Amino acid sequence: MADALHGPSIGPSVAEVLASHAGGTGSPAKTAARVADAIAARGDDGTWLSTVPREQLIAAAEAIEQRPGARTLPLYGVPFGVKDSIDVRGVRTTLACPDYSYVASATAPSVQRLLDAGALYVGKTSLDQFATGLNGTRTPYTVPRSVYGGDMISGGSSSGSALAVALGQVPFAVATDTAGSGRVPAALNGVVGFKPSRGLISTVGLVPACKSLDCISVMAGSIDDVDRVLDVMVGRDDRDPWSRDRGPRFPGGPIRVGLPPESELDFFGDDEMRRAHLAFRRNLSRTATVVEVSLQPFLSAGSLLYQGPWVAERLVEFGDFLAGQPESIHPVVREILRSGHGYTAVDAFTALQRLQELKAVVGRVWQHIDVLVVPTIGTTFTVDEVLAAPVDCNTVLGHYTHFGNLLDLLGAALPLGVTADGRPYSAMLLGAALTDDTVLALAAQILDEPRTPQPGPPSLSVNPLTAEEHL
Repeated sequence: MADALHGPSIGPSVAEVLASHAGGTGSPAKTAARVADAIAARGDDGTWLSTVPREQLIAAAEAIEQRPGARTLPLYGVPFGVKDSIDVRGVRTTLACPDYSYVASATAPSVQRLLDAGALYVGKTSLDQFATGLNGTRTPYTVPRSVYGGDMISGGSSSGSALAVALGQVPFAVATDTAGSGRVPAALNGVVGFKPSRGLISTVGLVPACKSLDCISVMAGSIDDVDRVLDVMVGRDDRDPWSRDRGPRFPGGPIRVGLPPESELDFFGDDEMRRAHLAFRRNLSRTATVVEVSLQPFLSAGSLLYQGPWVAERLVEFGDFLAGQPESIHPVVREILRSGHGYTAVDAFTALQRLQELKAVVGRVWQHIDVLVVPTIGTTFTVDEVLAAPVDCNTVLGHYTHFGNLLDLLGAALPLGVTADGRPYSAMLLGAALTDDTVLALAAQILDEPRTPQPGPPSLSVNPLTAEEHL
């Protein structure tokens, strides 16, 4: 394996790849060769579980070049990776569990949209087994590390998707996010992780972790790349019972930013992370309209996820495999799945009623703010620290992410730099369902990216209290 890096080395953006292909300085085939060589140079570092062989990848790129109107395709020859819980026809889906794996007979619609737009499929990226974890260590394969070195965890479960972008191998990668799986590894590797509103991207062809909460998300190097990829991936799919249409575009004007009181922020004894985040908040307060918002109802909802019956939902997909082949499952994942048997129907209804109460409280918050800003993670861990305390560390990593899908929020993890001791810190922007474009507009402002108004339907007034379909 290649030596560890000390931060991301983001490669060409989607726009830059497209410009190269259009201008003749590059081509999809040349890009394919570059990507294959970059992956080979790293060796088995835990980023990929499978890749298209070099010659086949170049041939696939050449086939894209021969498609009618190829140069007008929105992702013409742009390479990407797919988390290995999402199906690609003819490719083995493993979920980081060899005995569970199968060869997919069809491609997930979300991935097919990318292929139809001219994107180049490179391979399957690594993950915590069964997408159960936020740390990247729960795998029988090579345990990945953060690009920041120091034996820091990569984060998970979408560990490989974040790394593939942070290493500059692909401009974007498809991930998932049920409880933070697309935001935590983005934070730990210095890339953008965007979890859209649930239902905007079809989850057909995704092996579910918790089907009622699962989201397909995007890792990228910039907001512009996220915008370009979302414009291709978003679309109603009547085969997905949670599918819904995209919300209104950002109409412009000031964005009201909610900030929790400092006393409600927890950095778990990490003073450097606290200092970095508070400095970011001070800078944000100078340019934004800030409203103080209590974080308590959000955190109360988050506590329901793994201290409540939602863990039992994983048994819908994996219960039979757990019963028949328990020794094939990673020990930590196995115990988490087994804990789902301890919940009753009464527990489920009690939790659902409590969640509905918290949704009502949080729903009223959006009458006063447009975006809530919190840390993405409160601290970082090494691989050894996580292996020594796998459940406790994982809980800490999800402190600010667990409540997102339970409350039907969208989220964007933004890389902000490094702490004084060289570790990454990240802010997370949260919005009510279907306010994706407003969150992305603020994200672009924070990252100092130009962002032109996005095309789409006229902006409408959306009341988050009533925009709760498919919950």
